[in-house]
Amino acid sequence: MNKTAKESLIVMTELVLPNDTNFFGNLMGGRLMYWMDIASALAAGKHCNSHVVTASVDNISFQNPIKLGNIVHIEAKVTRAFTTSMEVHMQVWSEDFAHKNKYKSNEAYFTFVALDENRKPVKVPELIPETEEEKTLYEGALRRRQLRLILGGKMKPDDAVELKALFS
Repeated sequence: MNKTAKESLIVMTELVLPNDTNFFGNLMGGRLMYWMDIASALAAGKHCNSHVVTASVDNISFQNPIKLGNIVHIEAKVTRAFTTSMEVHMQVWSEDFAHKNKYKSNEAYFTFVALDENRKPVKVPELIPETEEEKTLYEGALRRRQLRLILGGKMKPDDAVELKALFS
């Protein structure tokens, strides 16, 4: 049974406590990546109704620091499903209650593989994008996947048809 992106949506909220911060009072990047891994795994698992494992993490660039005492909102949803893997897009927002300010901190793509009870990859439902944003993310997912496979040594650059089309 095919599923929509909104069916996989997870919004995870965390409070930045002193143990989560560095010397400058900013959320440590590793803590945020930990939270992002949880949120994206939940979204992928929700899509495929199966246990999942992280296969790859794309570049994570931190646009704005998240301060001690701020609230972190991580929005994660599947952007495309392949045979046994799924790409999950996340947007991270920080909210400062004292100054009534909400701002984007970063975004990233994680890839997960669905596993059965014997820890073997299992087929996942196809994803049906509905909104224009979902369609854009869906279309770009194949190019991002090819780039990941090339960087991981699992695909030769000459075989990346979608990527080559961008430069031809």
